[in-house]
This record gives sequence, structure tokens and C-alpha cells, in this order.
Amino acid sequence: MTKTVDHWIGGKSVEGTSGTYGPVTDPATGAVTTRVAFASVDEVDAAVAAAKAAYATWGQSSLAQRTSVLFKFRALLDAHRDEIAELITAEHGKVHSDALGEVARGLEVVDLACGINVQLKGELSTQVASRVDVSSIRQPLGVVAGITPFNFPAMVPMWMFPLAIACGNTFVLKPSEKDPSASMRVAELLAEAGLPDGVFNVVHGDKVAVDRLLVHPDVAAVSFVGSTPIARYIHTTASANGKRVQALGGAKNHMLVLPDADLDAAADAAVSAAYGSAGERCMAISAVVAVGSVGDELVAKIKERAEQIKIGPGNDPASEMGPLITAAHRDKVASYVTGAAAQGCEVVLDGTGHTVEGHEDGHWIGLSLLDRVPVTADAYKDEIFGPVLCVLRVETYEEGLALINASPFGNGTAVFTRDGGAARRFQLEVEAGMVGVNVPIPVPVGYHSFGGWKDSLFGDHHIYGNDGTHFYTRGKVVTTRWPDPSDAPAGVDLGFPRNH
Repeated sequence: MTKTVDHWIGGKSVEGTSGTYGPVTDPATGAVTTRVAFASVDEVDAAVAAAKAAYATWGQSSLAQRTSVLFKFRALLDAHRDEIAELITAEHGKVHSDALGEVARGLEVVDLACGINVQLKGELSTQVASRVDVSSIRQPLGVVAGITPFNFPAMVPMWMFPLAIACGNTFVLKPSEKDPSASMRVAELLAEAGLPDGVFNVVHGDKVAVDRLLVHPDVAAVSFVGSTPIARYIHTTASANGKRVQALGGAKNHMLVLPDADLDAAADAAVSAAYGSAGERCMAISAVVAVGSVGDELVAKIKERAEQIKIGPGNDPASEMGPLITAAHRDKVASYVTGAAAQGCEVVLDGTGHTVEGHEDGHWIGLSLLDRVPVTADAYKDEIFGPVLCVLRVETYEEGLALINASPFGNGTAVFTRDGGAARRFQLEVEAGMVGVNVPIPVPVGYHSFGGWKDSLFGDHHIYGNDGTHFYTRGKVVTTRWPDPSDAPAGVDLGFPRNH
């Protein structure tokens, strides 16, 4: 019998009542292994109501109480990281080591949340006027929601909820319906850690659930990670309904390789960053910009390395890259490669016909490498979200920089060079939110914030780090005068308040 994933509302698993379910597939076999309940409007309302009820006490709880729960959760998450990684592999398809890495990066934000008492310290100025003090404090928002993608079913939710609940909010998560089990296991671990019922809730579903969260009057803020069109929709809709929004969108991340770069290191980095997690990363390098004479040698080195990558089921320790999440996504990714030559690209590697013996029905695709890609080609213009690497040729640093800055996306970028001056110039001149210098995937550690520019981010706050704490709290300034018993009455003064 097919396993069913239900919702998590008010501290327990709650059976879906909408009658609508979605399939969850093992990408390595193509078999439907699980069904996931899709929430109705009423079920979303029930989750928000549980979160609102819990906020009445959680929002007033002490920092010591909140961090005590988070420390226990961190220990449980660490102890169960293999189990969660196995759930990710079973439903997403990524190899086990990659899934373990995802959990580890999520743990970084849990670490930050455990020390939230430092982040939430306020400010005080004494004697700004005679016997007048001014203090600044930060307070929670209330019920906040997170809408997360399929590619990191554990890490991206952990970019959100640990900080949110550490700040005193309660949380409703709507994870991807393609790989929902990791979020449910996380909910169980939070309950085991002692998190009060209703502080963390999970509702599964599709646009019905998402749209209800965006307009629900009791949801104060929405965090989102996904494609640019949906990020724009989330931001527009939720903002119009008076909510604070951080919506992280898509990407087309470039790696600029200068003539003085170590080409072996650059090739290693390009293969790792383009094809890791089957390219299903918003921080994947999908465009290498080769400057001057390095193009031919760099492409040859990338091709040599790419041909050695072992593709297979994520639970096989020998596999370096797994399948794509769905057959439909596999076919869409393949279409960019099959149509590339007609759009002026040189197809160096074509992975569209790849299969894995014994797993022929899996969502397989091999590594593809396109050279001399024109900026008009669909493979360059679109976020493919698969193992397809485009190489573009330019003559100068200035030409490469202009090409990168002309992109509508501005998530991450990297430069490979031995020249410190060139690297410094690039990090100041490039129009992207995250920059790597000889680092191909510059995802910040948990205590710095993650976020792009341009069409890669909608809203004012990046995610996690200091921006995350600010997003999940509101500032308040308190001005206080405590008169001395010997003071004479001040009398009425209709003038502008004076600070002296």
C-alpha cells in the first residue's frame, strides 16, 4: 500500500480531508512510492489558527526557553542527519553525500538561532535630554509562513523557521509537494525537542494552499525560495495583502575565468558547480565566461572531467550525480540541449540519451556541455535547473563583466584569477548579491545572509544571517522620562519636542 504523507498541525500529524493527493516519485526508478495530502483552504486556516493560538504564549516566552528547545532540536537533528538524508535521496534523488551536506548547511542556521539572544539585543541611549532615555528593541511579528522548493527539502526550510521561532514567531511551512517527507520528520524532531504544540506547522499542497497563505489576514510575513516568476507573484500578492515578504527567485550564475587563472582548478570548480546535485541548485554555475585565449583549453578540461562523472541512484555510494526530480523536468532540461545547435551553440557533450542499467524508468539525464553559446540562445537566457553548462567566449575582462551585468538575474557569480587587483575590481563592479573569488558556489555561512540582486530577489531582506533576524522582527523605539521627585511641574509646551 502506498504511504501517505499528511499535514502537521498543532503538534501532531493530521490526516488530510480535502480528498486531493499528489504523487511522490522515487526519481531513480520512476515509481510512485508515496502520496501527499493537498491542503484545502480550511486546512490551511486550521494550521494558521494553531499557530496564532500558540503565538499567544510563545511570543511571550523567554529567550532562555526558546533557545533551550533549539539546542535540543539541534542535537536531535545532528543525531538523525543520516535518516533525513535518506528521505531526501528517496524523494529528490540527490546522492547521499549531497543530502548530508544539505542537512549540515541547515544546521548552520540552527546554530545561529541557538545564539539568538545576542542577535536580539537592543540599544539604549541615556540622558538624551534631561532625565530622558531612549531604547530600541525588536519584537516578533506573529504567525509567519515559509514556502520552499523541491531542490533542498531540509536546508531551505531551515533557512527560515529556526530564526523565526527563535525570535518568538510561530511558523507555517508549505514545502514542495514533490519531496515532503523530510519536513515531516523535522516537525517530529521539533516536537521531541519540546517545542510547544502549534509553534511549527506543516501543510502540503499546491496553489490552493499557497494562495491562502498569501492572503490570510493572520499571516504577518512570507518567506519564499523558488523560480523568478513565482517569486514575483508571491511578492506582489503577499505585499498587496499587507505582508512582509522575502522572495528569492531564479538565477543564471556566471563564472568568469581570466587568462591568468589556474585552469585545472577552474575546470574542477566548473564541473562541481555546474553538475553537482544534477544542476538543481539556484547557486549552480550554469555559464562559464572564458576570457581571451583560455577557452579551448578550459573547455577540453571541463569535457575530460565531465565524462568521468558516475551517474546512478542516489543511495549507491559509487554515484556522484543522481536523477532529476521528475520525468517532465528531465524532458524540459533535455529540450535545451537538443535545440542548442539550431540556436548557434556548439554541442560538446550531449547527455540527453543517458540511461542507467537496471533503472531504465528513472528520470535520468547525462551531463551536457555547450560551447560558444550566443547570448540569444534559450540555453543561456533561461534558468535550466539541470546539468547543462554553457561556455561563452569574450576577449576582455570588460566584455565579460558587461555580459554578466546584462543578465536579468543577479544571484551569485564567481571569478577565477591569480590577480588580486582584478578580483577586487570584479567583486565591486559585478551586479550580483553573492560573489566568489576562486570559489564557484559562494553560498554564505549561516551568520552571513544569502540573497541576490535584480530578478533573483523580491523584497528588501536577504535570508538568514542578520537580515533573517531583522525580517522576523519589528523594531520599536521607547522614549522614557522618569521625573525626579524634586522636579517642578514642567507645564504645557505646544512647541516641537526638544532634546535638551
